Amino acid sequence: MAKSGNRIVAPNSLVVILMILAQPALLMGQQLAVSTPPEIFAKPTPGSAEIQPTLAGYAGATAERNALVISSNVRTVSPAILVMIPTPVEHRFWDRQNRMLFVVNGALAAADFFTTRRNLAHDGNELNPVTRVFSGSTPALAANFALETGGVVGVSYWFHKTGHHKLERMTSYVNLGGSAFAVSYGLAHR
Repeated sequence: MAKSGNRIVAPNSLVVILMILAQPALLMGQQLAVSTPPEIFAKPTPGSAEIQPTLAGYAGATAERNALVISSNVRTVSPAILVMIPTPVEHRFWDRQNRMLFVVNGALAAADFFTTRRNLAHDGNELNPVTRVFSGSTPALAANFALETGGVVGVSYWFHKTGHHKLERMTSYVNLGGSAFAVSYGLAHR
């Protein structure tokens, strides 16, 4: 944190960014709405003795159970239909979405470099303690932002190879939020 006059300015708002990015995950849950609960022991009505058809691809115990259940006006649903298990979606690392995320990350890193360089040239202070080490020269500052972008690509690739595809994308989103905040803060305080 750095003091600016009597105010305390927090340059890192990573917690807020993570909370904003985590909100869509709460909306992804699904709930099965059933109008009437199924009756377990349905009593057949007189004259309706039709046997429930079996589902294609389900054999063995399910077919025997379905053959023994006599359905009446109660609709029974197989548990295999209710439970949907998502399978991981395989994608290539350099797919369109990752390419766009990395291009935007690089563009925001370049914008952060130029705003930081301009502010430092006009007697400003670097608030990021890691970047402050490299702020003595322009090539070192450029190398810092280039390594930041390369680090995002590297960490995303590592997550991709270990099968953590949500974290692969999340790495780029978190860095985008941090870079966008740094650019906007640098432009507001020049």
